[in-house]
Amino acid sequence: MTQTVDKRTVPEAFRYPPQPVPDADTKPFWEAAAKDELTVCRCQSCGLWMQPPLERCRACDGTTAFERVAGTGVIYTFIVQRQAAVAGYLDKTPYVVALVDLDEQTGLRLPGRVVGIAPEEVSCGMRVEARFTELAGGDFRVPVFSPAAS
Repeated sequence: MTQTVDKRTVPEAFRYPPQPVPDADTKPFWEAAAKDELTVCRCQSCGLWMQPPLERCRACDGTTAFERVAGTGVIYTFIVQRQAAVAGYLDKTPYVVALVDLDEQTGLRLPGRVVGIAPEEVSCGMRVEARFTELAGGDFRVPVFSPAAS
């Protein structure tokens, strides 16, 4: 069942989703996203991918940098949000938020909304690919996942 919200009754503060606040650790991610590129933090010494990003590698203490990833992977787990709970998505229920296991490394997981498919058709192990969309209410582009082309 889809929840209907009259946008005229939603206070201005709740019409848009929370906006990212880039910091030293996440700024490169958001700069790449603005160009529709998906990047993840990677150790420059041992090659370990890290999400969330860290300044130093947790395995070898090497320096890290953001590198581009393909944006393909499988849904590790997901939830279907049926109750309006997050500002900016009050009129978009139900929607799916997944943790996607990226192809670059086992256990390298990135959260994101799943779009382009009915919530009841989403399943763990489903192949997905990232694409970018505008985040309403600001100047950011965010990755979302959709079923991978066969």
